[in-house]
Amino acid sequence: MLPLQSLLDFSGKTAIVTGAVGIGYGISYRLAEAGANVFVASRNFDEANDTVSKLVESGLRAKAVKVDVSLEEDVKHMVEEVVKTSGRIDILVNNAGIYPSIPVMQMKLEDFEKVLAVNVKGVFLCTKYVAEQMIRKGEGGKIINITSIDALHPSSVGLAHYDTSKHGVWGFTKNVALELAPHKIWVNAIAPGGIVTPGVEKLQKVMQFPQGVDMKKVLEVFMAKIPMHRMGEPDDIGKVALFLASDMSSYMTGTQVVVDGGVLLS
Repeated sequence: MLPLQSLLDFSGKTAIVTGAVGIGYGISYRLAEAGANVFVASRNFDEANDTVSKLVESGLRAKAVKVDVSLEEDVKHMVEEVVKTSGRIDILVNNAGIYPSIPVMQMKLEDFEKVLAVNVKGVFLCTKYVAEQMIRKGEGGKIINITSIDALHPSSVGLAHYDTSKHGVWGFTKNVALELAPHKIWVNAIAPGGIVTPGVEKLQKVMQFPQGVDMKKVLEVFMAKIPMHRMGEPDDIGKVALFLASDMSSYMTGTQVVVDGGVLLS
């Protein structure tokens, strides 16, 4: 039995977190605070560098990596760079995702395909190439996929492509958990509810509502459905990711943890 102080000690471990802002920052901070060497991966290198700067200013270890998770060669290069630098990968958090609001009747094929390329293919590629390294190292590992409560229940018109992708990631999580369990690689998911992030704030500004619909009232109705009566913070997801990446979740794989303030209860 591990002593309490060792359960959340990530010293000597290396983590990759895709997606640099919002939830990505919250997760990166908690993993780095626990002692992990965190690689913040994003196709927006400026955002990745900004997150790394904040972590380093807090006395934590982190490095930025540029990657488009929907491109196989990019993902291969990211994994090679991390292994070359650290010699290992112990934790992967597949957080990168996009969610442009477009009703199906206005959606083009390329809109649908772009969301699936980032949100589903990106999870597949990162999982495949990171898991190869974990298997080669022979010491197991943790993979955490960020899904959404939309993997369980739709939240809004305009997110059909996003909902499709998150259902897909949840299915992928369960299946690959079976495949990787013999290698002591545990694969779980986190399903966030409404989290205050730059991406969500941007989405709220561009969402298409019928004429006469008051956006402020729509948000008030949404808030009223949350039993905790507040939106989540990135750190609410960061703390759960820390739990799933640690030995505190040593007997969990193929599980999805809902972190939504209770909104699915309503």
